[in-house]
Amino acid sequence: MRILIIEDEKGIANFIRDGLIEEYYAVDVANEGREGLKMALVNDYDLLLVDWMLPALSGIEIVKQVRKEKPDLPIIFLTAKDTVQDAVFGLETGANDYIRKPFQFDELLARIKVQLRPKNTQKGLLTLSDITLNPDTHQVFKNDEEILLTQKEFSLFEFLLRNKGRVCTRTNIIEHVWDIHFEADTSVIDVYINFLRKKLKLESSNDLIQTVRGVGYIAREVK
Repeated sequence: MRILIIEDEKGIANFIRDGLIEEYYAVDVANEGREGLKMALVNDYDLLLVDWMLPALSGIEIVKQVRKEKPDLPIIFLTAKDTVQDAVFGLETGANDYIRKPFQFDELLARIKVQLRPKNTQKGLLTLSDITLNPDTHQVFKNDEEILLTQKEFSLFEFLLRNKGRVCTRTNIIEHVWDIHFEADTSVIDVYINFLRKKLKLESSNDLIQTVRGVGYIAREVK
């Protein structure tokens, strides 16, 4: 999952970035409003963390403009404002949630997980046939057997399941699972797909995680 932090206080931005990377997220940072807006509109993010008060362009203006182009993108305000009126105004502007500074990272992480929780699924679980992935606990089960995945294997499988039934291109996978700046040979994706298939005991490339030649991969129920 790929998150953009728009925060001008570099200490705070780096603190959040480092914590999210430890939680297996791909993270980009913008320290200025106009730069953050451009990145938010040009790139494909799963969630934005936006400081309310930014140089050049305020967080409020960023949210308003992003909402015109990406109405369903989850946005959380980071703010030192603490009145009910401010909170209501921020939410009415288009933010999905807000958190007041100073905050504990665990609280921010919990709010992020709520916004990224799959809709219309039992307890936010992601499923594919007899396989279940729990984004909150970072666990994967096939029937009742737990499948132990590495950090990158888990992130790759989660991305495929969140996009179940849709083709995930190599570019999408690199940007969301690795990093926007990843420039190595994308054959690394094939290696990790093979790791996943073996650990999940999938019988062939036509079983649940399917290859779309020349494009990428798709997680799809097989009848």
